[in-house]
Amino acid sequence: MTILQALDRYYDRLASRDDVVPEGYSVEPIGIVLTLAPDGSLVDVETRRDESGRKGKPERVPKWFGRSGTGSTPFFLWDNTAYVLGVSTKDSAKTKRDHEAFKALHRIALAETEDPGLLALRRFLDRWTPDQFVEPRFKSDFLKFNVAFRLDGEQRLIHERPAAAELINKLRLASKADASPKRSRGDAEGAHSAFCLITGRYLPTARLHPKIKGVDGTASPEVPLVSFNEDAFESYGKTQGDNAPTSEVAAFRYTAALNRLLDRNASRNRIKIADATVAFWAEASDVGEEAAAAAEDFFASLINPSAGTATDDAAESVKLRDALDAVAKGRPLQALDPQLVSGTRFYVLGLSPNAARLSVRFWLEDTLEHLAERLGAHYRDLALQPKPRDWGDAPTVQRLLVKTTALQEKFDNIPPLLAGEVMRAVLSGTPYPRTLLGAAIIRLRAGDSPASGWHAAVVKACINRNPAEKEKLPVALDPNHPSPAYQLGRLFAVLEAAQYAALGRVNAPIGDRYYGAASATPARVFGPLLRGLQNHISDARKRGRGGWIEPKVAEIISKLPPELPRTLRLEDQGRFAVGYYHERATRFDQADTTKENEGETKNER
Repeated sequence: MTILQALDRYYDRLASRDDVVPEGYSVEPIGIVLTLAPDGSLVDVETRRDESGRKGKPERVPKWFGRSGTGSTPFFLWDNTAYVLGVSTKDSAKTKRDHEAFKALHRIALAETEDPGLLALRRFLDRWTPDQFVEPRFKSDFLKFNVAFRLDGEQRLIHERPAAAELINKLRLASKADASPKRSRGDAEGAHSAFCLITGRYLPTARLHPKIKGVDGTASPEVPLVSFNEDAFESYGKTQGDNAPTSEVAAFRYTAALNRLLDRNASRNRIKIADATVAFWAEASDVGEEAAAAAEDFFASLINPSAGTATDDAAESVKLRDALDAVAKGRPLQALDPQLVSGTRFYVLGLSPNAARLSVRFWLEDTLEHLAERLGAHYRDLALQPKPRDWGDAPTVQRLLVKTTALQEKFDNIPPLLAGEVMRAVLSGTPYPRTLLGAAIIRLRAGDSPASGWHAAVVKACINRNPAEKEKLPVALDPNHPSPAYQLGRLFAVLEAAQYAALGRVNAPIGDRYYGAASATPARVFGPLLRGLQNHISDARKRGRGGWIEPKVAEIISKLPPELPRTLRLEDQGRFAVGYYHERATRFDQADTTKENEGETKNER
């Protein structure tokens, strides 16, 4: 099933529970509501804010078309302050044109109405002049909000009145009949029908597809998913929407469904992963609404656990861990939640911003069982012992990327496009992108701490999922692992410990000074480090420490080739990182660790 077909079917599910806007409407932020008397005089000015306090409250308003930033195209019964009140921060001439267009539309549309609310609005527009926008009733920060109306004594807005609804539908249908665009080069003016790619029926097609809201990082708040804005994107003399014929009804339905999924304030089916915005939903036609909702909740708990760090709620943490273990062992989903139904179809859509339209980063259609198994396999591939610090039970992809690939652990610094590639690999069960391995290694060489374990977990997962890599990495320390790079990582951890045993904490330990070079060019670095080892052992013995160091070094060196490699390729640099972490973290985690090392462990964890 295509993306648009799946969204079109999801619209039916939303409509059945009155959870989506009907055709001709949109959810927009309304920050100002003007209360009008029947004679059109202004009674009150009410402000409405969303939970953040920075935007207006989302409301269903009539909107059956988009508009560019050049002309003056007013919306019906609501709009911004430039159109409604003739005041704004933009060009005064443009503001005046917008306001006159708003008044002209409503004088014509409301000329014959007898509805008290619509009459009040028409009379208000006859009375209103922009110079009435003054303190204390109006404030300067109102200029960034949209405006709607209501009749004094009522709670509903004027556009929600039955008479308004009838007029809205009449204007919407009339606008379609009057639009009559040229649908392809050389065509005569007139309506155009074709076989809709979504429904398979012969219907009037959409010239321009409605726009999508809720994708982070776009240049404009609303961006189309389907558009043809250049000749290079068109074929066979077709223009605009005729290149992908979609009926007007289907275009509205898929857009409304996707906008509901991406609603930042109300959707539980939306997550943000770096530059990718992900929507997911279940197919309810075969299993019912209750089972579909349970499937979405279960998937959300796996892909985006309630806490991004170690889970505060112990019961939730245990529940999540048990679910992951059960999924990994292939237990039926009904054993985890009786509401889950085997074979539930599930869809996951990843979107990211682009210049003129949205980019589809990935589209996955599968059963919930398969997706859950792959999520379980993802967490299993990341498993490392001892567990990395602040790991929790199941770190989100977002947190994994920010801890291992982002400069200063800032979300904005996650490499572009990486999040979508990683998410697709997780949900499809394919190898992780090599760019993830490269980004983690780069961060280690740039100064991230290899002792945290986060990078080692990512490196292990990347290497072990790559079918071309024959030397897989273990979950816990393996002293007999055949990889020289792994053993070199262990050796570097021991050399670092020897320096600490001899000198205590120093300003520039070898881990900070030499890790990057040692992991990339070991032959050049390990010679000088090993020559200084005897001095460190001697000094450590004078302090009553480090008796374990010499036997450990001898044991590791016995597993290395006579000549150390001059360079290590990217995957071997990853093995170096895992060997380093295993040796260092296991030594700190052992019950018979010396008191000095126990103190170091507490400070570093």
